[in-house]
Amino acid sequence: MPNGDFHREPAGAVTSLDLDAPGPAILNLVRPETWRAPLIIASPHSGQHYPPDFLASTGLTRQELRLSEDCYVDELVGAAPDLGVPLLAALFPRSFCDVNREPLELDPAMFSDRLPAGANTASPRVAAGLGVVPRLGANDREIYRRKLAFAEAEARLAGYYRPYHAALNGLCNEAIEKFGVCLILDCHSMPSVGSHGDPRGMGGHGRVDFVLGDCFGASCAPAVTAAVDAYLRAGGANMRRNSPYSGGYVTQHYGRPATGVHVLQLEINRALYVNERSLERSAGFAAVQANMAGLIGMLADKTMELLKG
Repeated sequence: MPNGDFHREPAGAVTSLDLDAPGPAILNLVRPETWRAPLIIASPHSGQHYPPDFLASTGLTRQELRLSEDCYVDELVGAAPDLGVPLLAALFPRSFCDVNREPLELDPAMFSDRLPAGANTASPRVAAGLGVVPRLGANDREIYRRKLAFAEAEARLAGYYRPYHAALNGLCNEAIEKFGVCLILDCHSMPSVGSHGDPRGMGGHGRVDFVLGDCFGASCAPAVTAAVDAYLRAGGANMRRNSPYSGGYVTQHYGRPATGVHVLQLEINRALYVNERSLERSAGFAAVQANMAGLIGMLADKTMELLKG
């Protein structure tokens, strides 16, 4: 199980850095007035604050970079604190630093100097251009106009990646202390159509409404996955489990049911709530937001029962 110390904010507090203030925006942690269930809602890929030096290093426009975002997922699950559970969201974009990767999952071809000996340079995600510092944006666009120094990656790990995981790790520890168990619902969105080069399959094919990833049962109690699947199906959703997404680093690293920590990854089809080209919220946004609030409310009511059963 993850462990470590984390500064705890008072109940009801919002932890974030103003997007217009000097210095980088890192994360947004919104706590409920009363934490009533062993549930944590996380949105690691919905950040929209693009550091100026990052924008200066890329040949892509901000709008092109934004196509890699899990747009507005933090808003879709924004009811969590009102329903009695904390919400953690990264405010920086995944194209800058992807917290759903190993800390040294890096592509050596991107760097002008040698990577540390412990770097994971051979993972399928690195091969796809999607390491902790991604090489490719949406539609397989090269992000950088130049090679990076490893010091640039290390600065992102220190300033963005590690604070996010310190916050998530701290929430896990706090939930275990308070409830004895913990469930992280790790929330993402996916393009409505898989790219032809997608190493996970689905290339060129339309996707279902939601994909649940529990590492094929290894990261989460089957009762939780089944309950989320049943809830969404009851609302008319088309569902799939573990394909094409079975769970990323957060699911694999934190999901240790034997120690009381469970993680379920939720992928939402973007076509349900956003125009995938303009990134404007569509007419379906409110319905998906209400559906997510209902799902979180159901889990807040039943998580203890599902994990202890």
